[in-house]
Amino acid sequence: MLQFGQFVVTRAFMAVVTLLTVSFIVFTLMELVPANCAERYVAFKNTQGGQITIADIEAEERRMGLDKPYALRWASWVGNVFFRGDFGESCILRVGINQLLGQKFWISLGLCLTALVFAYAIAIPAGILSASSNNATLNNSIRFFSYLGLAMPNFLLALMIMLFSTVVFGDSLTGLFSKEFRDAAWSYDRVMDFLSRAWLPIFILGWSATAFALQTVRALMSDENGKLYVTAARARGLSGRRLLWRYPARHALGPIINSLGFDLNRVFNELPIVALILVLTESGALLIEALARSNDQQLAGAIIFMLTASIVVLNFVTDILLAIIDPRVWRSIMGGG
Repeated sequence: MLQFGQFVVTRAFMAVVTLLTVSFIVFTLMELVPANCAERYVAFKNTQGGQITIADIEAEERRMGLDKPYALRWASWVGNVFFRGDFGESCILRVGINQLLGQKFWISLGLCLTALVFAYAIAIPAGILSASSNNATLNNSIRFFSYLGLAMPNFLLALMIMLFSTVVFGDSLTGLFSKEFRDAAWSYDRVMDFLSRAWLPIFILGWSATAFALQTVRALMSDENGKLYVTAARARGLSGRRLLWRYPARHALGPIINSLGFDLNRVFNELPIVALILVLTESGALLIEALARSNDQQLAGAIIFMLTASIVVLNFVTDILLAIIDPRVWRSIMGGG
């Protein structure tokens, strides 16, 4: 087991290095935005009717530490993020980013992860069945729905569902909470209200993810079914589900597990536009607000870093999981000691 322990430690070290690299890139992009945070805040205050002088700008720069060297500012920022979980203040709103995000990022991450679970719960069995069945009607039906999922954008599906719900039920289904629970403390009733509305963004985010995963699973299974080791297993008398799950399905699922981080990133990339349409007040909407409207790079950088950290952690977990369930990876680790 020493080799496996070394494998886990190596992957953990690579994950930390990746996060440090990402933090450097995110911080650099924040710094490259024209005008520093103090100047953008002053410009914002000017639009509100305030009279700001050069001395005010310099005082604000000193307060925010912007007069210090770049490397020192990055080290301070990344140290606060890694060891205290503190992303500092919003550049424009002058409110702690942790307070702004609050539960919003975790709600967004939960929506995306649930959409992925929904997608793979459908795509894996359907893809395996499609690749292993000779039923033309079944295969054509699955292929049609997968093509439809890839061709129809998520935002168009969201608009169609909202229009149908408004015409038939008189409710557009926008928002994650009803009015009476929007600012209420968490309780059983608020959780049930959230679940009654969260299914829609989960379904919409999972729409194209399901189609993409279905195509991927079907292609991988078709490739594995044609390999010699499957033919040899059939020659030894294996057939049906026993053959399917013992050999081709088990091997085909390896790349699927390994791509979960990529799929999470793709689903989150679709979240901001879905959030705008469904009037969701979570981190996807905050990211659009920070990037396109208020130019609040500190807030945008915090959201991007948290998403990247989630993907890196997910990739680390899937690497370990893949090493355990895939005998080929396990043998390469144990034999490489």
